[in-house]
Amino acid sequence: MSKKSPKPTPKAGLLGLGLDNQDGHKRITTGDQFAIVGGSEETHGRMTETVIKTFEELKGRGKHLNQVEPKELADIIKESTPR
Repeated sequence: MSKKSPKPTPKAGLLGLGLDNQDGHKRITTGDQFAIVGGSEETHGRMTETVIKTFEELKGRGKHLNQVEPKELADIIKESTPR
């Protein structure tokens, strides 16, 4: 008799990549489900704030990153981006 292994949970993550760095400083911020790399100090900070707010919104909706459709995630990110 063979044991069936449980179906693996789909993995999901966000990657923020900033390309406007001109000061030579290497900026990297990581979390369980995200990584933000590069960017100027301002851009890196905005990306970090956006990711934090995105995960807060997901938590408020009772969802995990791997449970949202791309369109819904895009809407959440757009709403979470600082102006």
